[in-house]
Amino acid sequence: MRRATVLAVAVPTLMLLSPAVADQRADAQSLRDQIAQLFIFGPGQDPLFLGGSGDPNNPEALRAHGSHYIPAASAANATVISFLVGSISGNVSNVPLSATSSGATFRFEGGTPVRTSESPGPIFGERAQTLGRGRLVLGAHMSGMHFSTLRGVDLQNIHLSFTHANVDFAGCDSTFAGDCSLMGVPLLENDVIELDLALDLDIRVATLFLTYGVTDRVDVGVVLPIVSTSLRAQSQAQVFPFGGTTATHFFGGTATNPQLSATRLVQGDARGLGDVAVRVKANVRQTGRALFSVLGDARFATGSEDDLLGSGTFAVRGLAIFSAQAGGFAPHVNVGYLYRRSELQNDALLATAGFDQIIAPWAAIAVDVVSELQVGQEGLRVPDAVIIEAPFRRTIRPALIPNTRDDIVNGSIGAKLSAAPGLTVVVNSLWPLNRGGLRANVVWTAGVEYGF
Repeated sequence: MRRATVLAVAVPTLMLLSPAVADQRADAQSLRDQIAQLFIFGPGQDPLFLGGSGDPNNPEALRAHGSHYIPAASAANATVISFLVGSISGNVSNVPLSATSSGATFRFEGGTPVRTSESPGPIFGERAQTLGRGRLVLGAHMSGMHFSTLRGVDLQNIHLSFTHANVDFAGCDSTFAGDCSLMGVPLLENDVIELDLALDLDIRVATLFLTYGVTDRVDVGVVLPIVSTSLRAQSQAQVFPFGGTTATHFFGGTATNPQLSATRLVQGDARGLGDVAVRVKANVRQTGRALFSVLGDARFATGSEDDLLGSGTFAVRGLAIFSAQAGGFAPHVNVGYLYRRSELQNDALLATAGFDQIIAPWAAIAVDVVSELQVGQEGLRVPDAVIIEAPFRRTIRPALIPNTRDDIVNGSIGAKLSAAPGLTVVVNSLWPLNRGGLRANVVWTAGVEYGF
């Protein structure tokens, strides 16, 4: 009766807690908008609009040049913003969830509980054991990460190049030598805007979870993440005229005294409910010390994608779980598939292998290699290179971020410490073993779990 009461009270309490702590940002710009602002260098302007060239006091021929980088900015900017936001949102929603079963697990034989595990279980991997009928695990974890690289590129040094629109207008051939349909004719089409971004992005995720043993072989659970995202960023843009003594493209000033550089600083914070997950695990077969189970979980797009609190898309994960128990040593292997209902975020093949080992009556270590391998061609792609044909052929790359697979491989090492009967303290660190996607140098986790 006591357990049923706890279960009945805990779930609605957790559901009510999350929205109550969420920041109300209705009148503020979203963090996604803040990233977009890094490409805007004047109030009320379009991305990369040149306020100096487009000054209404300038002659009409010069004013027209104010908007010549907007087409390139619109394409590249939208792609870069989508790429950054998609990468950030995907990582927020993919913060590893705690294992569904923790601590001692049991089954009932003739009404008598029989222990089915010696070790306290993995931290982020899954073991095949289920909790046992009527057992309950409550937990709260805090994870933190400071993102440092995007596909191996330093987030403090992202370099972008924006090229001039290819302008082909009536009477061009009579005014300029050459074929004006070619990029680079007239000569001013060779002007390039170089832009450097420095992004400082921190995320904290407080994860509240509950798992309940419906039967000896079936567990159900719910996970509620509370996400805090902090963004500090700066952009520095510079116009590089290709030739001539009079500037045509400039951010401010005049053609004879042009401002060829501009800087933008943005910052913002957001906090609220992330993507809620529900989970079911079923034990299919047990032979001696070896077990096989299946797990399914669904993550709902409850977190704000615009404020970088969630993925903005529904996702489903299915796992096959193999594990064994040999005294205090418990290896496990998980393989599965992650489906995302998204055009930008790819599905993934999932594979995790590791073990937990008792090292003292009150302590165990847990080690895992956790991988997420992209399925299909990457949905998030950097714009293609631009070829300028005149006065000589050259290639401008819009970004130095490579179009590579966003495979994620992490190493995890942590410990579970018994603080009191039923109460476990968890500490863990997650380290990148490759540089696909948006990555932190380390993801730390600390928390408590209570089972009864």
